[in-house]
Amino acid sequence: MGNSSRLALALVGLVLGGSLVACSDGRAGAESAAKQLASAVSALDVGSVAFEGKDSGAANDQLKEIFKGLDPARPAVESGQLTLESDKATVPLNYSWKIGSEEWKYTTFAEFKKSGDKWLTVWNPATLVPELAEGELVSSATHSPSRADILGAGGVPLVTYRPVVNVGIDKPTLGGADPADSATKLAQLVGVDPAAYGQQVAAAGPEAFVAAITLREEGRTITDAQIGEIPGARAIQDSLPLAPNRTFARALLGTAAEANAEQIEKSNGALKAGDTTGTGGLQQQYDAQLRGSDGIQVLAGKAGLTDAEKQALPNEGRRVLFQTEIQEGTPLKTTLDPKLQQLAEDVLGKVGPASAIVALRPSSGAVLAAASGPGSNGYDTAMLGQYAPGSIFKMVDSLAMFRNGMTPDSKVDCPATLTVDGRTFKNAEGYPESSLGSVTLRDAFAHSCNTAFINARDTVSQAQLESAATSLGVAVEAPALGAAAFLGSVPGDAEGTEHAASMIGQGKVLLSPLAAAVMAGSVAKGAPVAAQLVLNPNEGVSSPDAEGAAPTGTGTTGASPATPPSGDATADTATPSAPAPAAAAEKPVTAAEAAALADMMRAVVTSGHAGFLASVPGEPVGAKTGTAEFGNDTPPKTHAWIVAVHGDLAVAVFVEDGGLGATTSGPLLKEFLTRAG
Repeated sequence: MGNSSRLALALVGLVLGGSLVACSDGRAGAESAAKQLASAVSALDVGSVAFEGKDSGAANDQLKEIFKGLDPARPAVESGQLTLESDKATVPLNYSWKIGSEEWKYTTFAEFKKSGDKWLTVWNPATLVPELAEGELVSSATHSPSRADILGAGGVPLVTYRPVVNVGIDKPTLGGADPADSATKLAQLVGVDPAAYGQQVAAAGPEAFVAAITLREEGRTITDAQIGEIPGARAIQDSLPLAPNRTFARALLGTAAEANAEQIEKSNGALKAGDTTGTGGLQQQYDAQLRGSDGIQVLAGKAGLTDAEKQALPNEGRRVLFQTEIQEGTPLKTTLDPKLQQLAEDVLGKVGPASAIVALRPSSGAVLAAASGPGSNGYDTAMLGQYAPGSIFKMVDSLAMFRNGMTPDSKVDCPATLTVDGRTFKNAEGYPESSLGSVTLRDAFAHSCNTAFINARDTVSQAQLESAATSLGVAVEAPALGAAAFLGSVPGDAEGTEHAASMIGQGKVLLSPLAAAVMAGSVAKGAPVAAQLVLNPNEGVSSPDAEGAAPTGTGTTGASPATPPSGDATADTATPSAPAPAAAAEKPVTAAEAAALADMMRAVVTSGHAGFLASVPGEPVGAKTGTAEFGNDTPPKTHAWIVAVHGDLAVAVFVEDGGLGATTSGPLLKEFLTRAG
């Protein structure tokens, strides 16, 4: 190509390029300015945005003041399709705020003017919120629902709002009194640490009320007159969701109180300062259902109005921009019988070690009482404990033996001692000589002959034991329970001394008191009992709680006891690992099998070592005692068990370090059944 041709092409390119620049309408610059504004408002920082007729710093300060009442919320803002008219442009801004659990969406319009080669944003409060005028600020108001009750059988409130008084030092009323002196006197009066409380009072601001203790109004012994004698001390009336008394089913129900910083942080925005939330037990598991959700209003109002001016205006001069409706919490319905629960706790009140009483109705599976004694130190021994069951597990052995062709009248050999793989097993101290030798299975069961049941190990496999256990409703999932619990663990594979130990409820066999009550209840029902505690799990809750509460569908967890027992006849101190429960029994106990077990449980009372239950009024009682060794002491410590059926009531009593089941847990059971009526 010649030089003249190249020059001609260059001139054409220059002309075309000049034409393209001349035809540019500035749309790209306006769009860029709109995107910059959207991004800046999303960050609530417009200090880098160029405004027309407004200093960027002043605009930024005003924006922050407008939205200060929504802190810490931030909007997500996106710019839309630009409309261009000469040196002016209009762009929709699409806002999205997260307000509580809802989304507040709206669209405003931002205006831009071209100044030279720059596009400037026109300052207008209505760009931030529709129809927002100069001098108006945006704020929010939260309306929290009261926490819903936890109900017992028949809809009786177990946990409900009860009157309390918050006792503390109200610093503005101290006058000239010494705050430290008043704090010390009040701490001594209410029984809190004077040094720690004194530090709290000293650190609080001059207008603060510093609570020392919250007391139930009912039955309080510290009077208003005593509090009033201390300068600055006050008792402020309030109400809190509380059980009938401080210890009532505490491990099972949990507690509800003002959320602490850690709970708020973990809630992913579900909780804020001042909210009441659950800690432990059903209060935590069903927190979302009980708590409900706040109603929130977003308001616009003129700043600087006096109280008189506010009162003279509708809604104090504020207009509602957005609101979410308050959602009341839904009461949690349970099957707990308040009288039986309190009775169980009263019976355990004098027991030192960890202990539990569980009572349920076999016909329906309803858990009527699940009490953990004071020695459990707040742990839910009744529902979550994992312990070797000892001889109460002979109910499972017997069912497996029935399935191999035996009956209560079949003969078994009950020697004084029995050696398996070099290890010697024997019967409990005081075992009657009259029940040694060749005896009926019923007699061996009634007097709890260890050697007779260990002798059956060659005909009853470990897999058969596992199957028989699930047939009686234990070591299976509990979809109807609605609460965290341990329903038992029976390994399906064991040999030698471990299999022999399983035959007497030791080795790796573990039950909770709840599981023991289910096992006895299945005998009374003639079919596996499906335990039920919560009747309306997660009613009114559309999604899982933010804190990830334990699933309510299975009712089974691998929770460990506070002081893990070994559960091992060899006194091994390690806690056996509990395998996952079966989904359901492959072969449920039949009515005929249950009748044979009931016959032998009755023999424990009529001819065995639970004769003390014969005097319990009402229908005949059937029972089975159990003693399980644990630990490394010589002689070893023992868990004391007893289970019983009494009409449509099945009960399990457990004492962790309790000696013999008949002599320790037996009297507790008799007291419970007698007083239950």
